[in-house]
Amino acid sequence: MLTDLNSEARRQGISVSKLIENITEAYMYQQPNPDTLAALEEARSGAEMERVDVSSFEAFIKSLEK
Repeated sequence: MLTDLNSEARRQGISVSKLIENITEAYMYQQPNPDTLAALEEARSGAEMERVDVSSFEAFIKSLEK
């Protein structure tokens, strides 16, 4: 792995630290794929949300069994 990083950094003419910074930044700012975006929208809408009873532990367990 380190050999690969060294080789890629050398190929790009940058330091290994800068390469890691670039990789990290690209990962952090990548856009989610369409399936992920759809799942996020569904979760935000609450369309498929079920009620969970948290009044007691027993009620909570029963509400999960539905």
